[in-house]
Amino acid sequence: MQLTANWSYPTSVRFGAGRIAELAEAAKTAGMTRPLLVTDPRLAVMPMMQQADDLLAAAKIPARVFFDIKPNPIASNVEAGIKVLREGKHDGVIAFGGGSALDCGKVIAFMAGQTRPMWDFEDVGDWWTRADPKGIAPIVAVPTTAGTGSEVGRAGVITDETTHTKKVIFHPLMMPKVTICDPALTVGMPPIITAGTGMDALAHCLEAYCGPFYHPLADGIAVEGMRLVKENLGFAYTDGNNLTARAHMMSAAAMGATAFQKALGAIHALSHPVGALYDTHHGLTNAVFMPYVLMFNRPAIEPRIERLAAYLGLQPRFDTFLDWILKLRGDIGVPHTLKAFGVDDTKFDIMSEMAPKDPTAGGNPIPIDAAACRELYEKAYAGQL
Repeated sequence: MQLTANWSYPTSVRFGAGRIAELAEAAKTAGMTRPLLVTDPRLAVMPMMQQADDLLAAAKIPARVFFDIKPNPIASNVEAGIKVLREGKHDGVIAFGGGSALDCGKVIAFMAGQTRPMWDFEDVGDWWTRADPKGIAPIVAVPTTAGTGSEVGRAGVITDETTHTKKVIFHPLMMPKVTICDPALTVGMPPIITAGTGMDALAHCLEAYCGPFYHPLADGIAVEGMRLVKENLGFAYTDGNNLTARAHMMSAAAMGATAFQKALGAIHALSHPVGALYDTHHGLTNAVFMPYVLMFNRPAIEPRIERLAAYLGLQPRFDTFLDWILKLRGDIGVPHTLKAFGVDDTKFDIMSEMAPKDPTAGGNPIPIDAAACRELYEKAYAGQL
């Protein structure tokens, strides 16, 4: 293994219950005087959004709310947001919500002053260098779920409606200037969303840890992130008011996104086509695929999983770790198969062509092609481990 790599780590994170009170000061720190507050339709009418608006108004920071965002953001959502930002002469974006709002808000800020089409900045090679850095508006991120970790990421996932594919838009300056991680904002999150976002955080940590590249910093963060998930996701799922469990899950989410700069893999590569074609919840989709991808990768990752199992307090065996994953999924209501998840088998051919082309596919410990993806889709549909 070549011990050479390029490393970059996250931004300023203000973590703790009640830290939302610092929103106006965070906006000022990021250089905003007239931000666009990007969220989703559900959050737009909730008290926490009114609180955010009040905090900004009290500091004489006028903000407009934009919430025309789908659960899996599409290009037209970004385009509508850019139009609102430019017309309102907004000088920054406060991305407030779950992964969809965070991703869409970040891409809106990124595209604020660009002249090239958004797809010219897909995470392919050095395409990010095509962007004009002076045209990128500053971002403050406020997550209200504990899963994607987009609040400490430099990319946003947007669906291209014309091809029904999810694409990753990337630039280093898409990293939020300030992130406010207030676990109190996640209290009361519905159990099914707690499950899906929690499993997303686990998938990020797991795939980063299993990736074939050299990044011991990411490995260490991923392992501890998985411990936090193991010890807290069940409590957050069964008791939405457990602030301690919520806080640890919010940490795990940020840790997963910090770690996966090392790699993601087949879990995400298989999930993205399903989400694009069926509009499924991303974290739950990852959770469905997790054990099948573990089994596929077993020849390459078994010693690593044994070490991981020991750290998690399990018997240091691959099968013990797999059994824990299966039990966790069952305990929090994750379907075991694609069929039970409501995904049929009519689009396996097209998804099997899409998955190996996904930018996450290159981080899988064992290379995947269309045939391997077809086999994994069929196993996940039938429940064959």
